[in-house]
Amino acid sequence: MMDASRVEKDLISEIKLNQLQAKVFLLVTCYGKMSSDTIAEKLKISIDDALSTAKELMVFGAFIDISKTEFEAMHPRFTAVNMYRKLCARENIEFKRNKIVDNIGVILEKFYDDARTK
Repeated sequence: MMDASRVEKDLISEIKLNQLQAKVFLLVTCYGKMSSDTIAEKLKISIDDALSTAKELMVFGAFIDISKTEFEAMHPRFTAVNMYRKLCARENIEFKRNKIVDNIGVILEKFYDDARTK
């Protein structure tokens, strides 16, 4: 099993997600399409927090919305780099290859694929 806390720490340190964003991102990436109700239930947070966090992740380029309350993660190899690229643009940092960010995608890829080929 992957070290989720390690990946979560990397999402927070490298892509500057907050802890809740990192948890929601990992949940949907590793378990597949999910409604805000299900996210709330699984993470023991309010439905409002689940919905607003999922919408923030859409802005960061991590999620697409299937409906107003249902979200799907995009492929982690692209998503990690996309989120990092958007962070660099927001913070006016030169975008260049980041091995930690690349590794997030590599680690999550198997879980992403497994969740979608049940």
